[in-house]
Amino acid sequence: MNHWFSSVLQFSFVAFTSIFFLVDPFAAIPAFLVMTADENRCDRRRLARRAAITCFLVLSAFALAGSLIFKMFGITMPAFRIAGGLILLLIGLDMLQAKRSQTQEVPAETQEGVEKDDVGVIPLGIPMLAGPGAISTVMVLMGQSLIWWHSAVVFGAIAVTAFCSFWVLAGADRVRKVLGETGIRILMRMMGLLLTAIAIQFMLNGLNDLGLIPKPSAT
Repeated sequence: MNHWFSSVLQFSFVAFTSIFFLVDPFAAIPAFLVMTADENRCDRRRLARRAAITCFLVLSAFALAGSLIFKMFGITMPAFRIAGGLILLLIGLDMLQAKRSQTQEVPAETQEGVEKDDVGVIPLGIPMLAGPGAISTVMVLMGQSLIWWHSAVVFGAIAVTAFCSFWVLAGADRVRKVLGETGIRILMRMMGLLLTAIAIQFMLNGLNDLGLIPKPSAT
């Protein structure tokens, strides 16, 4: 029973941290404030809610369709783990420098958002929150879910991440005042460090599945 409980906690921690750090609503605050500069508080909450719902639906859809996509394109799970790990590594390295990765957001998308009347779905919901890194991560996590509660944990992590994203963006002004630019950058660097470690572990798992390296022992 204790082994099962510790296994649940470990997988839950990895699932939530990897998804949340990739969605990274704190790093989206500056772009959100720029895009909603002319909106009042109620409209900002509405756009934040729409972005969070879009994030939840997109990530849940790819989590459900992941195995079908693998079969359609003949992609093996080890190959996708390695590819997903590389994407996470690139994002993590950018976060260590306290900057938003261009795999999640590029300046042109932010500018497009400024010019749009409704930015909740695009570009806020996708790709700024539900970007390639988060999508590949949920697909990898679902691909290695061998028992039902693994899948439940992944969807739970997606739901909690979407809720946290709404809370952070809806209170973007207050969060920015509390944390400040320095606080947000420190938080991004901490997230980037852990995300880089998760990325390396994904790649090690993929190489181990291919039999190229022995299974690394947990400490």
